[in-house]
Amino acid sequence: MPLTQRKRKKRRKKIRYSKLTFKLSIKQKKSLENYCRARQTTPTKLIKKSIKRYINGFDKTVPDEYYVTENQLELFEEKEN
Repeated sequence: MPLTQRKRKKRRKKIRYSKLTFKLSIKQKKSLENYCRARQTTPTKLIKKSIKRYINGFDKTVPDEYYVTENQLELFEEKEN
């Protein structure tokens, strides 16, 4: 086959990332770093692995079982009589 007729590979779709920040106390940060050093991993990988269950599979819709239902007791609502 001549060089001009070769098929090109499709380009991969570029993955977009978004930044998420939260605060830890100094003691919590030190504890996280010590744990990661002992397990030979990074804090980012540890956090992603910990929340993997919540961040995978919910991008389109959330199943009904995960929604909070309304309170069935009407203790504080006034009834119209």
